[in-house]
Amino acid sequence: MSVAVAPQYCGALGKRANCQVAVSVHAATDTASCPLQWRLFLPKEWASDTDRRTATRIPPEITHREKWRLALDMLDTLAGWGMTPPAVVADAAYGTNAHLRASLADRGIDYVPAVRADVTAHPFDAEPKAPDRNGHIGCWPQPRYRHRASSVAALAAGLGREAFTTVAWRQGTRGELRSRFAAVRVRPAGKAVERPIRTAASAEQGWWDGILPDCWLLVEWPEDAEAPTDYWLSNLSKDTAIADLVRLAKVRWRIEHDYRELKHGLGLDHFEGRSWSGWHHHVTLVTAAHAFLTEQRLTPKAPAPGSLSTRSSTPSKTSCSPDSRQRRLIMFEAATRRRRMAASLSRASG
Repeated sequence: MSVAVAPQYCGALGKRANCQVAVSVHAATDTASCPLQWRLFLPKEWASDTDRRTATRIPPEITHREKWRLALDMLDTLAGWGMTPPAVVADAAYGTNAHLRASLADRGIDYVPAVRADVTAHPFDAEPKAPDRNGHIGCWPQPRYRHRASSVAALAAGLGREAFTTVAWRQGTRGELRSRFAAVRVRPAGKAVERPIRTAASAEQGWWDGILPDCWLLVEWPEDAEAPTDYWLSNLSKDTAIADLVRLAKVRWRIEHDYRELKHGLGLDHFEGRSWSGWHHHVTLVTAAHAFLTEQRLTPKAPAPGSLSTRSSTPSKTSCSPDSRQRRLIMFEAATRRRRMAASLSRASG
């Protein structure tokens, strides 16, 4: 059996199946993406099985870790290389995880991940109130919000269609891509959100005022849809324009597009070996091939021999010369820096 294969959710099939699951971090712009780090997810049954670990040569320091923790491990590794991303985007499997969002905020990393419709939050203007104290003995009651938190789907529906505005985020093959969006400040709720905040506040000042931090809720409601369809949470600053929120939220299409090339064109999910090192060797080669093809796609092509643009009375360097190639790379680097890049967390299964 190949390393780390187990019955688990397979994104490609949309159901549980015997497969491997990898977590990856990609650098991305509207025009290109590149995998920066990979982690093979080790299921619990593999982590505790000595025979299978030995047979597939899994290093002793590798243990079972949740996928969101693997994502943080990779971001920490990249930060050590001086590659902290200006923003992180991810699908709802990651974005719904309050621990991941809090960990990104603790690291000073902005995020715009998708979230499920059932994620709960309070309206921005909601305020916690402390219940009346009974008698004069005991601690003061903890301040609480008077109303239960609502799902982001309910909050979005309550905005009404008039709150949504049309925003374009990039040029597609058939013209400008646009849809209707609304962005409002909310206060994400739930035990996973509240517990670390209460613990930190109690440790620092012995008291928590009950106020939950606010962030952006971005909602998409297409013109032809009966209700909102997609939701994102973001800790970007309060003065962030809705166009910037939308552009970052939608940049994941690039990773999804390139994942298809990684899988179907370059064989990412065709690994048939058994060992831990073999899988990483395979993924490294696929990543290198993808990076090469991406560089070739983005590099201006040399004029055909004999064309008017190549005829000159004086010798000139072709676009394949080292100097010219270096200039192109510098131009590409400068072009990408002018755009706000994002790192995306993704899962691959095969």
